[in-house]
Amino acid sequence: MIPNLLMKNRTLNPRICFALLAAGLLHVLLFIAPTHGQTVVALDDGMERIVDKNAKIEKLASGFAFTEGPVWNSSENYLLFSDIPANTVNKWTPDGKVTPFRQPSNNSNGLTYDRVGNLLLAEHSGRKIGMLRPDGTYSTLVDRYQGIRFNSPNDVIVDRKGAVYFTDPPYGLDKAATDTLGFNGIYRFHKGKLTLIADDLFRPNGLALSPDGKTLYLANSDRPKKYMKYPVAKNGKVGQGQLFFDATSLQGAGSPDGIKVDVEGNVYATGPGGVLVINPQGKHLGTIVFPEVPANLAFGGKDGKTLFVTARTGLYAVEVKIEGLR
Repeated sequence: MIPNLLMKNRTLNPRICFALLAAGLLHVLLFIAPTHGQTVVALDDGMERIVDKNAKIEKLASGFAFTEGPVWNSSENYLLFSDIPANTVNKWTPDGKVTPFRQPSNNSNGLTYDRVGNLLLAEHSGRKIGMLRPDGTYSTLVDRYQGIRFNSPNDVIVDRKGAVYFTDPPYGLDKAATDTLGFNGIYRFHKGKLTLIADDLFRPNGLALSPDGKTLYLANSDRPKKYMKYPVAKNGKVGQGQLFFDATSLQGAGSPDGIKVDVEGNVYATGPGGVLVINPQGKHLGTIVFPEVPANLAFGGKDGKTLFVTARTGLYAVEVKIEGLR
């Protein structure tokens, strides 16, 4: 009924909006109706504090195979991102140039910097977390759990104490591989010690920490499409996970994938329909819509208010109002 109604009413009629709002169905309207180029779909007044309703999506570069894992280099003012099938880490500079930064990259996905400037790479074909030092030397940070190689590390972050967290789904795993763990894990690696945080998610993917470091957010890409949260104690021990936001019912292409957090604790997560903005209490404030399906994202720019988004064949950016954690 609602889809048919909307097909006949291409412009959002205020009376229809009011009726649906009263019935608690306005969110359905917003995700089914054509946006006519609308880039920000607000579901709550709080979205206006996050991003302007008329925010412009800028396409920075295109022509890639599948972009992922952006990370901003604050000291040298550039962005790195992976092109997984091309086996390349690319470098984007504010003058608009894109150049290969590391090739081959072992089909890297997620990228991050540690506290001393080393670039950490979640490598699919390498089945490990690699480390590239500022002087160009490279080594393996960690590649096995209890003597068995990882599946294909997907995303990686570092906390304020230098602990490394990463996910290990099988997306980049060779189907012929026999030396597999038999589960898809979430790990913490610190001072040479590897700890399995959880092994009960079907497809653990992107992850991020809250500003105070007390909450670990994690995206599960399928069965069901949801975002989890885990308490993190002062000693680094990670507790039992709880549902943060269930995106299973949302319309639109895409699945939970990359996650980032701003300084106020709002969560920005790629998922069905675009980049979802969720407040710390788990309320979906709205969605930023992109021309292609987003995979991952990173805050950057001189003030930390540029949200860079990797989306299939392109690299995009949008300006937001709150500084992001980098």
